[in-house]
Amino acid sequence: MQPFSTSPLANQYVESWDDGKQGPIDPFAIAEPEIDSISERLRQSLLTDIPALGKAAEYFFQIGGEGKRLRPTMLVLMASAFSAVLPSSHLLKVDQSPVNHHPLEPRRRQQRIAEITEMIHVASLLHDDVIDNAETRRGLKALNSAMGNKIAILAGDFLLARASVSLASLRNTEVIELLSQVIEHLVSGEILQMTSQPEELLSIDHYVKKTFYKTASLMANSCKAVAILGGQPREDCELAWKYGRHLGLAFQFIDDVLDFTSSSDELGKPNLNDIKSGVVTAPVLYAAEQHPELIDMIQRKFKADGDVSRANELVFDSNGIERTREMAEKHCTLAAQTISKFSEPQSVHAEICRRALTQITNKVLTRSK
Repeated sequence: MQPFSTSPLANQYVESWDDGKQGPIDPFAIAEPEIDSISERLRQSLLTDIPALGKAAEYFFQIGGEGKRLRPTMLVLMASAFSAVLPSSHLLKVDQSPVNHHPLEPRRRQQRIAEITEMIHVASLLHDDVIDNAETRRGLKALNSAMGNKIAILAGDFLLARASVSLASLRNTEVIELLSQVIEHLVSGEILQMTSQPEELLSIDHYVKKTFYKTASLMANSCKAVAILGGQPREDCELAWKYGRHLGLAFQFIDDVLDFTSSSDELGKPNLNDIKSGVVTAPVLYAAEQHPELIDMIQRKFKADGDVSRANELVFDSNGIERTREMAEKHCTLAAQTISKFSEPQSVHAEICRRALTQITNKVLTRSK
């Protein structure tokens, strides 16, 4: 294995994570210096000569409103998990090149995937909030509530356009196809959710398919894109995709649990939001196996008076939440197992980042918001 870089910046960077032993690791602390520079570049890349559009587009990228930053953290760690060296000091500084500029260094291209992924993710949130008539998001007033539906939709479109320009600048057809497919999947997942037939609403397989499209596809395809841009063997690229898929599914299953078990203040958005919006999730589907009374509620999308409160009671009077957590645990275990199948790490740095990717699965399982 290659030793760590001995530069002062690199030493400080490493010491903030781990001492190289088998102690606990904070994956977010490992990635933080690079994520901070990526976040700042994102804010700068959304500048436009139309003030209202710029203000709307950067709404959820402002400092303090960026959310958990799970996706870019995962991608930075994935890039490092295959690397033989630490990122050099200039790669931890903000990339000042234009959004349409082709990055010459592989690490910069991988950082672009983190940026693109965040833009696609936030665009989907803006569009979802319009569809759901949401009032809050990430502890802030939802953009559609603050500036209106039209501005929110156009801000989401603008983010997708900027993401597309940045994606094209990578000049890698396979990566462009992967991230373009994510956008198709986001639309397909929303349509599946809106047009499900009564029998589909009761199917756990249908629910998992929709969840992959709406949440896990972005994580799976972006992980694979990072591996491709790092020049990894095909086997490692496919394992990276599987890691993202399993982590994405687990993330959404826990999200579905928290919709019942956490308060609105903890979530930064209303709790019971799914069933209030007529959306069926895993805890309800599993609860319906014990309480058939839920079946009619599911098929009428909880529209009758008292449906939401009664459904909530029945979910807590079942093993629906427990079984959904078990699903999440299963997929987190599968995600961790894919990391152990990666080709031999090229440095201690890579090994630590693989441990951090494994630790992320635990973070997903134990999160409270």
